[in-house]
Amino acid sequence: MSAMAAQVVLGAGLANCPQCSICVTRATSSLSHSNPSKLQLRAFGTRTNVRLENASSVVVSAKKGWFDDPFDYGADDEEDTMGELMSQGPQGAEDPRPARDPDSESGYLDFPAGFMPEVASLGILIRNDVRRCLCMISGGVYENLLFFPVIQLLKNRYPGVRIDVMATPRGKQAYEMNKNVRKAWVHPVDDQFLRPVDFTETVGKIKGEYYDLLVSTKLAGLGQSIFFWLASVRNKVSYTYPDVNAAGAAKFLDIAIKAPQLELAESGFNMYAEMIEELSQMGKNVPKTEVPPLEVGIGSKVKAYVEAKYREAGVREGEFLVFHGIECDSSASMTSKGDKDCLLPLSMWAEIAKSTSDKVVFVIPNEKWRRKVKEICGENAHIVFITTPGQLGALINASKGVVTTNTAALQIAIALKKSTVALFASQEKANLFIPDYAKDACAMVASKTGKLCGLDLKAATMAVSTIAKEALVAA
Repeated sequence: MSAMAAQVVLGAGLANCPQCSICVTRATSSLSHSNPSKLQLRAFGTRTNVRLENASSVVVSAKKGWFDDPFDYGADDEEDTMGELMSQGPQGAEDPRPARDPDSESGYLDFPAGFMPEVASLGILIRNDVRRCLCMISGGVYENLLFFPVIQLLKNRYPGVRIDVMATPRGKQAYEMNKNVRKAWVHPVDDQFLRPVDFTETVGKIKGEYYDLLVSTKLAGLGQSIFFWLASVRNKVSYTYPDVNAAGAAKFLDIAIKAPQLELAESGFNMYAEMIEELSQMGKNVPKTEVPPLEVGIGSKVKAYVEAKYREAGVREGEFLVFHGIECDSSASMTSKGDKDCLLPLSMWAEIAKSTSDKVVFVIPNEKWRRKVKEICGENAHIVFITTPGQLGALINASKGVVTTNTAALQIAIALKKSTVALFASQEKANLFIPDYAKDACAMVASKTGKLCGLDLKAATMAVSTIAKEALVAA
Protein backbone atom coordinates (compact mmCIF):
# COMPACT_ATOMS: atom_id res chain seq x y z
CA MET A 1 0.00 0.00 0.00
CA SER A 2 1.42 3.35 -0.97
CA ALA A 3 1.58 6.33 1.39
CA MET A 4 -1.14 8.18 -0.56
CA ALA A 5 -3.52 5.27 -0.30
CA ALA A 6 -2.78 4.85 3.38
CA GLN A 7 -3.75 8.47 4.06
CA VAL A 8 -7.07 8.10 2.18
CA VAL A 9 -7.96 4.83 3.89
CA LEU A 10 -6.93 6.11 7.31
CA GLY A 11 -8.85 9.37 6.92
CA ALA A 12 -12.00 7.66 5.62
CA GLY A 13 -11.94 4.92 8.22
CA LEU A 14 -11.69 7.23 11.16
CA ALA A 15 -14.73 9.20 10.07
CA ASN A 16 -17.14 6.37 10.97
CA CYS A 17 -15.15 4.20 13.36
CA PRO A 18 -16.29 4.45 17.00
CA GLN A 19 -13.09 2.86 18.28
CA CYS A 20 -10.73 5.38 16.77
CA SER A 21 -7.83 4.63 19.07
CA ILE A 22 -7.69 0.99 18.00
CA CYS A 23 -7.83 1.93 14.33
CA VAL A 24 -5.07 4.47 14.70
CA THR A 25 -2.86 1.98 16.47
CA ARG A 26 -3.40 -0.68 13.80
CA ALA A 27 -2.97 1.76 10.95
CA THR A 28 0.24 3.21 12.28
CA SER A 29 1.54 -0.26 12.99
CA SER A 30 1.00 -1.42 9.42
CA LEU A 31 2.44 1.76 7.95
CA SER A 32 5.55 1.58 10.05
CA HIS A 33 6.27 -1.92 8.74
CA SER A 34 5.70 -0.89 5.13
CA ASN A 35 7.79 2.28 5.01
CA PRO A 36 9.19 3.57 8.34
CA SER A 37 10.91 6.57 6.75
CA LYS A 38 7.57 8.08 5.70
CA LEU A 39 6.15 8.13 9.23
CA GLN A 40 7.07 10.23 12.26
CA LEU A 41 5.53 9.27 15.58
CA ARG A 42 5.68 12.08 18.19
CA ALA A 43 4.05 12.62 21.58
CA PHE A 44 3.18 16.15 22.78
CA GLY A 45 1.59 16.53 26.21
CA THR A 46 -1.32 14.10 26.54
CA ARG A 47 -1.97 13.38 22.85
CA THR A 48 -0.43 11.05 20.26
CA ASN A 49 0.25 12.79 16.97
CA VAL A 50 0.84 10.93 13.74
CA ARG A 51 2.14 12.98 10.81
CA LEU A 52 2.12 11.51 7.32
CA GLU A 53 4.19 13.25 4.70
CA ASN A 54 3.59 13.62 0.96
CA ALA A 55 0.34 14.92 -0.47
CA SER A 56 -1.84 16.83 1.96
CA SER A 57 -0.68 16.04 5.50
CA VAL A 58 -3.30 14.59 7.76
CA VAL A 59 -2.68 14.69 11.52
CA VAL A 60 -4.59 12.21 13.62
CA SER A 61 -4.81 12.66 17.38
CA ALA A 62 -6.25 10.29 19.92
CA LYS A 63 -6.50 10.55 23.70
CA LYS A 64 -4.70 7.92 25.74
CA GLY A 65 -6.47 5.88 28.34
CA TRP A 66 -5.49 5.71 32.00
CA PHE A 67 -3.75 2.39 31.38
CA ASP A 68 -1.53 4.01 28.71
CA ASP A 69 -0.33 6.99 30.76
CA PRO A 70 -0.96 6.94 34.55
CA PHE A 71 0.08 10.61 34.79
CA ASP A 72 -2.43 11.85 32.21
CA TYR A 73 -5.03 14.05 33.94
CA GLY A 74 -6.75 15.25 30.82
CA ALA A 75 -6.36 18.29 28.64
CA ASP A 76 -4.83 21.47 30.07
CA ASP A 77 -6.99 24.50 30.60
CA GLU A 78 -6.73 26.96 27.76
CA GLU A 79 -5.94 29.86 30.06
CA ASP A 80 -2.92 28.01 31.49
CA THR A 81 -1.27 27.29 28.15
CA MET A 82 1.82 29.15 27.04
CA GLY A 83 0.06 30.43 23.96
CA GLU A 84 -2.61 32.17 26.00
CA LEU A 85 0.00 33.68 28.34
CA MET A 86 2.07 34.99 25.47
CA SER A 87 -0.90 36.42 23.61
CA GLN A 88 -2.67 38.09 26.52
CA GLY A 89 0.44 38.99 28.55
CA PRO A 90 1.56 37.57 31.92
CA GLN A 91 0.69 40.69 33.93
CA GLY A 92 -2.64 41.19 35.55
CA ALA A 93 -4.56 44.36 36.03
CA GLU A 94 -2.58 47.52 36.81
CA ASP A 95 -2.32 48.44 40.46
CA PRO A 96 -4.53 51.30 41.56
CA ARG A 97 -2.76 54.65 41.61
CA PRO A 98 -2.39 56.26 45.05
CA ALA A 99 -4.40 59.34 45.76
CA ARG A 100 -2.83 62.69 44.95
CA ASP A 101 -1.33 64.71 47.74
CA PRO A 102 -3.25 67.98 48.04
CA ASP A 103 -0.34 69.64 49.87
CA SER A 104 2.15 68.94 47.08
CA GLU A 105 2.54 71.23 44.11
CA SER A 106 3.31 68.39 41.74
CA GLY A 107 1.03 65.74 43.28
CA TYR A 108 1.84 62.35 44.73
CA LEU A 109 4.32 60.37 42.60
CA ASP A 110 4.30 63.13 39.97
CA PHE A 111 7.64 64.52 38.81
CA PRO A 112 7.96 68.29 38.50
CA ALA A 113 7.82 69.79 35.04
CA GLY A 114 11.09 69.39 33.18
CA PHE A 115 12.42 66.69 35.55
CA MET A 116 13.86 63.64 33.78
CA PRO A 117 14.70 60.67 36.03
CA GLU A 118 17.01 59.27 33.37
CA VAL A 119 19.51 62.11 33.78
CA ALA A 120 18.88 63.00 37.42
CA SER A 121 22.23 61.49 38.51
CA LEU A 122 24.15 63.85 36.22
CA GLY A 123 23.75 66.61 38.79
CA ILE A 124 25.62 64.47 41.32
CA LEU A 125 28.40 63.93 38.80
CA ILE A 126 28.68 67.62 37.94
CA ARG A 127 28.69 68.71 41.58
CA ASN A 128 31.11 65.89 42.45
CA ASP A 129 28.83 64.75 45.26
CA VAL A 130 29.48 61.50 47.09
CA ARG A 131 26.66 59.21 48.16
CA ARG A 132 28.62 56.02 48.78
CA CYS A 133 32.20 55.87 50.02
CA LEU A 134 34.56 52.96 50.67
CA CYS A 135 37.58 53.31 52.96
CA MET A 136 40.37 50.72 52.78
CA ILE A 137 42.56 51.09 55.86
CA SER A 138 45.88 49.41 56.45
CA GLY A 139 47.20 48.48 59.88
CA GLY A 140 45.78 47.27 63.17
CA VAL A 141 43.53 48.74 65.86
CA TYR A 142 45.69 51.82 66.50
CA GLU A 143 45.88 52.86 62.83
CA ASN A 144 42.16 52.32 62.27
CA LEU A 145 41.35 54.25 65.44
CA LEU A 146 43.30 57.27 64.20
CA PHE A 147 41.31 57.11 60.95
CA PHE A 148 38.09 58.01 62.82
CA PRO A 149 38.59 61.79 62.33
CA VAL A 150 38.91 61.22 58.55
CA ILE A 151 35.59 59.35 58.52
CA GLN A 152 33.95 62.17 60.47
CA LEU A 153 35.46 64.63 57.98
CA LEU A 154 33.82 62.75 55.11
CA LYS A 155 30.51 62.80 56.97
CA ASN A 156 30.73 66.57 57.45
CA ARG A 157 31.92 67.16 53.89
CA TYR A 158 29.20 65.02 52.25
CA PRO A 159 26.03 65.01 54.38
CA GLY A 160 24.10 61.76 54.03
CA VAL A 161 27.04 59.78 52.68
CA ARG A 162 27.09 56.04 53.36
CA ILE A 163 30.55 54.89 54.46
CA ASP A 164 31.80 51.30 54.34
CA VAL A 165 35.19 50.05 55.48
CA MET A 166 37.60 47.30 54.43
CA ALA A 167 40.19 46.52 57.10
CA THR A 168 42.33 43.75 58.55
CA PRO A 169 40.73 41.31 61.02
CA ARG A 170 42.19 43.23 63.99
CA GLY A 171 41.47 46.64 62.52
CA LYS A 172 37.83 45.78 61.79
CA GLN A 173 37.15 45.43 65.52
CA ALA A 174 37.70 49.15 66.04
CA TYR A 175 34.55 50.05 64.08
CA GLU A 176 32.21 48.80 66.76
CA MET A 177 32.99 52.19 68.32
CA ASN A 178 32.22 54.23 65.21
CA LYS A 179 28.63 55.23 64.53
CA ASN A 180 29.42 56.65 61.06
CA VAL A 181 30.37 53.32 59.46
CA ARG A 182 27.55 51.30 57.91
CA LYS A 183 29.45 48.03 57.63
CA ALA A 184 33.03 46.82 57.91
CA TRP A 185 34.50 44.00 55.81
CA VAL A 186 37.52 41.88 56.60
CA HIS A 187 40.06 42.08 53.79
CA PRO A 188 43.79 41.20 53.68
CA VAL A 189 44.75 44.84 53.18
CA ASP A 190 48.34 44.41 54.34
CA ASP A 191 49.10 41.40 52.15
CA GLN A 192 51.60 42.16 49.42
CA PHE A 193 50.08 39.70 46.93
CA LEU A 194 46.39 38.76 46.91
CA ARG A 195 45.16 35.32 45.99
CA PRO A 196 43.17 35.28 42.74
CA VAL A 197 39.99 34.34 44.63
CA ASP A 198 40.41 37.31 47.01
CA PHE A 199 41.19 39.64 44.11
CA THR A 200 38.13 38.74 42.05
CA GLU A 201 35.81 38.58 45.05
CA THR A 202 36.85 42.03 46.27
CA VAL A 203 36.54 43.61 42.84
CA GLY A 204 33.05 42.13 42.53
CA LYS A 205 32.03 43.47 45.95
CA ILE A 206 33.20 46.98 45.14
CA LYS A 207 31.60 47.01 41.68
CA GLY A 208 28.31 45.73 43.09
CA GLU A 209 28.02 48.61 45.57
CA TYR A 210 28.55 51.43 43.00
CA TYR A 211 30.81 53.57 45.18
CA ASP A 212 31.42 57.21 44.26
CA LEU A 213 34.62 57.55 46.29
CA LEU A 214 37.34 55.13 47.35
CA VAL A 215 39.88 56.18 49.99
CA SER A 216 42.86 53.92 50.65
CA THR A 217 45.68 54.26 53.16
CA LYS A 218 47.63 51.32 51.75
CA LEU A 219 50.64 52.43 49.78
CA ALA A 220 49.74 51.76 46.16
CA GLY A 221 51.96 50.66 43.35
CA LEU A 222 50.99 49.87 39.80
CA GLY A 223 49.19 46.63 40.73
CA GLN A 224 47.16 48.17 43.54
CA SER A 225 46.10 51.15 41.43
CA ILE A 226 44.98 48.84 38.60
CA PHE A 227 42.96 46.95 41.18
CA PHE A 228 41.16 50.20 42.09
CA TRP A 229 40.66 51.02 38.41
CA LEU A 230 39.03 47.65 37.76
CA ALA A 231 36.57 48.32 40.60
CA SER A 232 34.97 51.12 38.51
CA VAL A 233 34.89 53.73 41.30
CA ARG A 234 34.44 57.31 40.10
CA ASN A 235 36.95 59.02 42.44
CA LYS A 236 39.97 57.06 43.66
CA VAL A 237 42.18 58.59 46.38
CA SER A 238 45.14 56.64 47.68
CA TYR A 239 48.63 56.91 49.11
CA THR A 240 51.47 55.84 46.82
CA TYR A 241 54.98 54.63 47.56
CA PRO A 242 57.57 57.36 48.16
CA ASP A 243 60.08 55.53 45.95
CA VAL A 244 60.28 53.95 42.50
CA ASN A 245 57.61 51.39 43.41
CA ALA A 246 55.00 54.06 42.66
CA ALA A 247 55.91 54.21 38.96
CA GLY A 248 52.75 54.25 36.87
CA ALA A 249 50.35 54.20 39.85
CA ALA A 250 49.18 57.80 39.45
CA LYS A 251 47.83 57.06 35.95
CA PHE A 252 45.04 54.91 37.39
CA LEU A 253 44.22 57.14 40.41
CA ASP A 254 42.28 60.39 40.48
CA ILE A 255 44.28 61.72 43.43
CA ALA A 256 47.66 60.13 44.21
CA ILE A 257 49.16 61.18 47.56
CA LYS A 258 52.87 60.54 47.93
CA ALA A 259 53.55 59.06 51.38
CA PRO A 260 56.20 60.87 53.45
CA GLN A 261 57.75 57.51 54.45
CA LEU A 262 57.13 53.80 54.00
CA GLU A 263 55.35 53.54 57.38
CA LEU A 264 52.64 56.16 57.82
CA ALA A 265 52.32 55.41 61.55
CA GLU A 266 55.72 56.96 62.17
CA SER A 267 54.05 60.38 61.83
CA GLY A 268 52.10 59.75 65.03
CA PHE A 269 48.62 61.13 65.60
CA ASN A 270 48.75 63.14 62.35
CA MET A 271 49.67 60.13 60.21
CA TYR A 272 46.87 60.96 57.72
CA ALA A 273 47.62 64.69 57.44
CA GLU A 274 48.25 64.59 53.68
CA MET A 275 45.02 62.74 52.98
CA ILE A 276 43.04 65.09 55.23
CA GLU A 277 44.45 68.00 53.24
CA GLU A 278 43.13 66.49 50.00
CA LEU A 279 39.74 65.37 51.32
CA SER A 280 38.93 68.56 53.20
CA GLN A 281 38.63 70.52 49.95
CA MET A 282 37.75 68.33 46.95
CA GLY A 283 36.43 70.62 44.26
CA LYS A 284 36.74 74.24 43.15
CA ASN A 285 35.14 77.08 45.07
CA VAL A 286 34.29 74.74 47.96
CA PRO A 287 35.00 75.87 51.55
CA LYS A 288 37.57 73.82 53.41
CA THR A 289 36.18 71.39 55.99
CA GLU A 290 37.99 71.32 59.33
CA VAL A 291 39.04 67.96 60.72
CA PRO A 292 37.18 67.10 63.96
CA PRO A 293 38.82 65.56 67.05
CA LEU A 294 38.80 61.84 67.69
CA GLU A 295 35.47 60.55 69.01
CA VAL A 296 34.40 57.04 70.00
CA GLY A 297 31.03 55.54 70.91
CA ILE A 298 30.34 52.53 73.12
CA GLY A 299 27.20 50.44 72.92
CA SER A 300 25.07 49.52 75.91
CA LYS A 301 25.54 45.77 75.37
CA VAL A 302 29.32 46.12 75.46
CA LYS A 303 29.08 48.22 78.62
CA ALA A 304 26.95 45.58 80.32
CA TYR A 305 29.33 42.80 79.28
CA VAL A 306 32.41 44.62 80.57
CA GLU A 307 30.62 45.63 83.78
CA ALA A 308 30.14 41.97 84.59
CA LYS A 309 33.86 41.44 84.05
CA TYR A 310 35.18 44.16 86.33
CA ARG A 311 32.60 43.37 89.01
CA GLU A 312 33.83 39.80 88.95
CA ALA A 313 37.35 41.21 89.43
CA GLY A 314 36.18 42.92 92.64
CA VAL A 315 35.84 46.59 91.65
CA ARG A 316 32.96 48.94 90.96
CA GLU A 317 32.42 51.76 88.51
CA GLY A 318 34.40 54.95 89.13
CA GLU A 319 36.70 53.58 91.86
CA PHE A 320 39.62 52.04 89.93
CA LEU A 321 42.50 52.94 87.64
CA VAL A 322 43.16 51.09 84.37
CA PHE A 323 46.73 49.92 83.73
CA HIS A 324 47.29 49.03 80.07
CA GLY A 325 50.48 48.16 78.18
CA ILE A 326 51.92 45.02 79.79
CA GLU A 327 54.85 43.64 77.82
CA CYS A 328 53.78 40.52 75.90
CA ASP A 329 53.75 39.05 72.41
CA SER A 330 49.97 39.19 71.87
CA SER A 331 48.41 41.14 68.99
CA ALA A 332 45.66 42.19 71.41
CA SER A 333 48.06 44.70 72.98
CA MET A 334 46.83 47.22 70.35
CA THR A 335 50.18 48.86 69.76
CA SER A 336 51.15 51.23 66.95
CA LYS A 337 53.39 50.31 64.03
CA GLY A 338 55.12 53.64 64.46
CA ASP A 339 56.32 52.93 68.00
CA LYS A 340 57.92 49.54 68.48
CA ASP A 341 59.07 50.23 72.04
CA CYS A 342 55.72 50.84 73.73
CA LEU A 343 55.19 47.98 76.22
CA LEU A 344 56.40 48.09 79.83
CA PRO A 345 57.64 45.05 81.79
CA LEU A 346 55.22 43.68 84.40
CA SER A 347 57.68 44.27 87.26
CA MET A 348 57.64 48.03 86.58
CA TRP A 349 53.84 48.06 86.48
CA ALA A 350 53.85 46.42 89.92
CA GLU A 351 56.11 49.19 91.30
CA ILE A 352 53.76 51.90 89.94
CA ALA A 353 50.73 50.12 91.40
CA LYS A 354 52.28 50.00 94.88
CA SER A 355 52.65 53.79 94.94
CA THR A 356 48.91 54.53 94.69
CA SER A 357 46.13 53.91 97.19
CA ASP A 358 43.52 53.51 94.47
CA LYS A 359 42.40 50.14 93.21
CA VAL A 360 44.21 49.12 90.06
CA VAL A 361 42.82 46.95 87.28
CA PHE A 362 45.47 45.22 85.17
CA VAL A 363 44.33 44.62 81.59
CA ILE A 364 45.79 41.39 80.20
CA PRO A 365 45.61 40.45 76.49
CA ASN A 366 45.87 36.71 77.17
CA GLU A 367 44.63 34.46 79.95
CA LYS A 368 48.08 32.95 80.46
CA TRP A 369 49.19 36.28 81.95
CA ARG A 370 46.71 36.06 84.82
CA ARG A 371 48.97 33.73 86.80
CA LYS A 372 52.05 35.91 86.12
CA VAL A 373 50.28 39.07 87.30
CA LYS A 374 49.24 37.36 90.53
CA GLU A 375 52.79 36.10 91.15
CA ILE A 376 54.31 39.58 90.79
CA CYS A 377 51.53 41.90 91.97
CA GLY A 378 49.95 39.68 94.62
CA GLU A 379 46.97 37.37 94.83
CA ASN A 380 44.62 40.29 95.51
CA ALA A 381 45.39 42.01 92.21
CA HIS A 382 42.37 42.96 90.11
CA ILE A 383 42.71 41.49 86.63
CA VAL A 384 40.44 41.87 83.59
CA PHE A 385 40.92 39.97 80.35
CA ILE A 386 40.25 42.34 77.39
CA THR A 387 40.92 41.66 73.69
CA THR A 388 38.76 44.07 71.65
CA PRO A 389 38.94 47.88 71.50
CA GLY A 390 35.22 48.18 72.25
CA GLN A 391 35.60 46.30 75.53
CA LEU A 392 38.69 48.34 76.38
CA GLY A 393 36.73 51.55 75.76
CA ALA A 394 33.90 50.38 78.02
CA LEU A 395 36.39 49.59 80.80
CA ILE A 396 38.09 52.99 80.46
CA ASN A 397 34.71 54.73 80.44
CA ALA A 398 33.84 53.14 83.79
CA SER A 399 37.21 53.95 85.39
CA LYS A 400 38.54 56.91 87.34
CA GLY A 401 41.60 57.31 85.12
CA VAL A 402 44.06 55.52 82.86
CA VAL A 403 47.78 54.81 83.12
CA THR A 404 49.02 53.49 79.80
CA THR A 405 51.89 53.33 77.39
CA ASN A 406 51.56 54.28 73.72
CA THR A 407 48.70 51.87 72.92
CA ALA A 408 45.13 52.30 71.70
CA ALA A 409 44.11 52.86 75.34
CA LEU A 410 45.81 56.27 75.19
CA GLN A 411 43.72 57.51 72.26
CA ILE A 412 40.49 56.04 73.68
CA ALA A 413 41.09 57.70 77.05
CA ILE A 414 41.72 61.07 75.37
CA ALA A 415 38.55 60.70 73.29
CA LEU A 416 36.52 59.85 76.43
CA LYS A 417 38.12 62.79 78.33
CA LYS A 418 39.50 60.63 81.13
CA SER A 419 42.43 61.62 83.34
CA THR A 420 45.41 60.00 81.63
CA VAL A 421 49.06 59.34 82.37
CA ALA A 422 50.97 58.41 79.21
CA LEU A 423 54.34 56.64 79.41
CA PHE A 424 56.67 57.06 76.40
CA ALA A 425 60.14 55.91 75.45
CA SER A 426 61.14 59.45 74.45
CA GLN A 427 59.83 62.99 74.44
CA GLU A 428 59.84 62.96 70.64
CA LYS A 429 57.35 60.08 70.58
CA ALA A 430 55.17 61.85 73.14
CA ASN A 431 54.97 64.96 70.96
CA LEU A 432 54.06 62.89 67.92
CA PHE A 433 51.33 60.68 69.33
CA ILE A 434 49.49 63.06 71.67
CA PRO A 435 47.26 65.55 69.80
CA ASP A 436 47.79 69.23 70.44
CA TYR A 437 44.35 69.72 71.98
CA ALA A 438 45.06 67.05 74.64
CA LYS A 439 48.61 67.89 75.70
CA ASP A 440 47.45 70.06 78.59
CA ALA A 441 44.98 67.48 79.92
CA CYS A 442 47.29 64.45 79.57
CA ALA A 443 50.27 63.93 81.88
CA MET A 444 53.24 62.77 79.81
CA VAL A 445 56.16 60.87 81.30
CA ALA A 446 59.04 60.24 78.89
CA SER A 447 62.19 58.21 79.39
CA LYS A 448 65.45 60.09 79.17
CA THR A 449 67.38 57.07 77.97
CA GLY A 450 65.38 56.50 74.78
CA LYS A 451 64.20 53.12 76.09
CA LEU A 452 60.86 52.57 77.79
CA CYS A 453 62.43 50.18 80.29
CA GLY A 454 64.63 53.07 81.44
CA LEU A 455 61.59 55.12 82.55
CA ASP A 456 61.89 57.09 85.79
CA LEU A 457 59.42 55.36 88.15
CA LYS A 458 59.36 58.29 90.60
CA ALA A 459 58.15 60.63 87.86
CA ALA A 460 55.54 58.06 86.88
CA THR A 461 54.24 57.65 90.44
CA MET A 462 54.01 61.42 90.88
CA ALA A 463 52.01 61.67 87.68
CA VAL A 464 49.67 58.90 88.86
CA SER A 465 49.01 60.80 92.08
CA THR A 466 47.65 63.72 90.05
CA ILE A 467 44.70 61.55 88.99
CA ALA A 468 43.53 61.27 92.61
CA LYS A 469 43.88 65.05 93.04
CA GLU A 470 41.85 65.73 89.92
CA ALA A 471 39.16 63.34 91.16
CA LEU A 472 38.94 65.24 94.46
CA VAL A 473 38.65 68.56 92.63
CA ALA A 474 35.92 67.18 90.37
CA ALA A 475 34.02 65.86 93.38
